[in-house]
Amino acid sequence: MDKNQITGVFLIFLLLIGYTYFNAPSAEQLAEQARIQDSIKMAEALPQEAPANLDNYVEPQKPTLSDSAQTLLNQATYGAFANAATGDIQNYFLENDDIKIQFSNKGGYINEATLKGYDKVHYDSTGEQRSKVKLLEDVKNKFEYLLPVPGAGNGIVKTSNLIFQTQQSGNSITFTAPLSSGGAFQQKYTLAEDGYTLDYDVTFKGLDQVLNPGAESIKLNWVNYLDRIENNKTFEKRYSTVYFKESDEGSADYCSCTSDDDEAPEQGLDWVSHVHQFFNTSLIANGQKFKSAKLSTQLSADDSEDMKLVKSEISIPFNQGSAETFAMKMYVGPNEYSNLKQFDNSLEEILPFGVSIVGTINRHIIRPFFNFLSQFIGSKGIVIIVLIFIIKMLLYPLMYKMLHSQAKMQALKPEIAKLTEKYKDEPQKKQVETMKIYREYGVSPFGGCMPMVMQMPIWYALFRFFPASITFRQEPFLWATDLSSYDVFFNLPFELPLGMGAHISLFTILWAVTTLLYTYYNTKHMDMSANPAMKYVQYLMPVMFLGFFNSYASGLTCYMFFSNIFNILQTVLTKKFVFDEEKIKLQLAKQKAAPKKKKSAFQARLEEAMKQQQEAQKRKRK
Repeated sequence: MDKNQITGVFLIFLLLIGYTYFNAPSAEQLAEQARIQDSIKMAEALPQEAPANLDNYVEPQKPTLSDSAQTLLNQATYGAFANAATGDIQNYFLENDDIKIQFSNKGGYINEATLKGYDKVHYDSTGEQRSKVKLLEDVKNKFEYLLPVPGAGNGIVKTSNLIFQTQQSGNSITFTAPLSSGGAFQQKYTLAEDGYTLDYDVTFKGLDQVLNPGAESIKLNWVNYLDRIENNKTFEKRYSTVYFKESDEGSADYCSCTSDDDEAPEQGLDWVSHVHQFFNTSLIANGQKFKSAKLSTQLSADDSEDMKLVKSEISIPFNQGSAETFAMKMYVGPNEYSNLKQFDNSLEEILPFGVSIVGTINRHIIRPFFNFLSQFIGSKGIVIIVLIFIIKMLLYPLMYKMLHSQAKMQALKPEIAKLTEKYKDEPQKKQVETMKIYREYGVSPFGGCMPMVMQMPIWYALFRFFPASITFRQEPFLWATDLSSYDVFFNLPFELPLGMGAHISLFTILWAVTTLLYTYYNTKHMDMSANPAMKYVQYLMPVMFLGFFNSYASGLTCYMFFSNIFNILQTVLTKKFVFDEEKIKLQLAKQKAAPKKKKSAFQARLEEAMKQQQEAQKRKRK
């Protein structure tokens, strides 16, 4: 470089030094900036969520900032909502005879709901412990709106971080987060005089001036850790999930109950519900619909205090240029069919009563009939027995036909014995000849099937009804303390195989024993030489089902046991006092002498199939 170039570089260097010196911040400004940066780092290091175990938890000391520094920090983090970033955190309450709801002004949401009429029961070394059922009380829960505010933190303001101004009047409470521009984000809750329903309105006043231009929706982030409430953990987990109803669909849908699952309905939604086995928290659009949602469920570990994690990210419609109020309703309460039906939007479908004919039987026959009987009978166990009696009496004509058919077959047993001896080496031929004798005497071997077929829809409906209906929750009967859960006759110090648990259910044992006795009594006169394996299978089935029913709702196993008792009584009394063996033999002889009817198409096909099978057996032996 020549002399001129060196002089130029030197002058530039001097200019830079001078600029830096004269524009350098003062010592006071440097100290204030350092304090702000340190505060931000400390705030980021603080735990975002309180730990689940609060017994020994000490909240870290928050740094103290000057008013000016706090204002700068709030403006940088919350933008137009900086005025709602500070204040004292307080709880507020709304209450009626059924529910007490606690709100926090930080976030303006429900942080606990106590259901006064329902108890949570658990057992420890000191015995039975009771407390009121509480929903939404987990400290890890979130109910926050994600407001897209340019220049605020990462571009999002979470309402869960805002301290709302609170105004309470009667059974209404309003939370307001003011904007620096004069508008506000407002949440208003109004609790009904009775019941579990709140009117919930969200108002966006002047938000179009501070939100991202073109924003058409606002996200509601709803995170709910479902705590364990019931003693039967298996059923509680099985019947807990997220339900939702799309506006254009005729019925509700849900995330999987037995595995982690995600759903993303893209069209308008009527409601979203976070459902326990017997309780739910539902958010219902009242007028406009939710635009879309992302819903998910996550199973928790067996040893976790949480039963399941459910999440809903719901898009709330937002129209630019208007002070819009989006009206909703909230239901925080029990899964009572009548309570949910009153919304007239299929919310009652969160009760897993089944679909098709099973769901119809449960919703419109069994449920109202149980409710009707319960008006006159205090014990739900007695109601079950009365229901059994009515069903058995209604089906007795079919039972009579079944028993009459069995009596005829018993009278024909000598004839069948002759065929057995004659065709002992030709079982297929024996079957063909046996069918001829049955047709000759007018006896149907399938006459005993109809009562069982008729009862199957009712039985399967009850299979779904007992663990899903809150009617039986904590209702005792005999030794069972809760008809919606398994009865514990005594506990075991170890787990039984086949998923039977660490207990013995006496109703299940009694059902299995009476099933075996009834099977023996009904089949001891039947000829099973053609298929001897069936003789043992029918005894094996009740034993196999012990593993399943030992941990099932005792309301069902109670029903099954007393149903067997009624079956045995009907069978024994009918055969002993109604049927006359001599009259039956005369009827058979008269039937044999009568002109023969043309065999039915079914009988013809059955006999033809037997003949073909007989021919196939002959060819195989050759």
